[in-house]
Amino acid sequence: MNAIVILPGDLHCIWTLPETDHDFSTRWRFIKGVVTKHGQMSTPIWQKRFWEHTLRDEYDLQTHTDYLYYNPVTHGYVLQPADWPYSSFHRDVARGRYPANWGGEWSLPEDVGNE
Repeated sequence: MNAIVILPGDLHCIWTLPETDHDFSTRWRFIKGVVTKHGQMSTPIWQKRFWEHTLRDEYDLQTHTDYLYYNPVTHGYVLQPADWPYSSFHRDVARGRYPANWGGEWSLPEDVGNE
């Protein structure tokens, strides 16, 4: 699992599968089962279908990972990715792949423009 973000209406993942294995359906079934069991959901929340896309290169991987991590901000749930607890963003910060304040609001230093 390269990256995952769980939102109230969406679940986004990036996986690296073995070269000879393209069984997305079994993996999705397992993930949906685990989330449903541990989330203690009494009603079905999942769509029957999924969308998959093969990433072409490292740039494509980085672009899609950025998109996933920024998604809670896009939907207005938080102001920065670090504020969303249901994401592998925190793992990637701990591994040094992203700074903790990535994708957050920024401001000019207080002394800028006060000369």
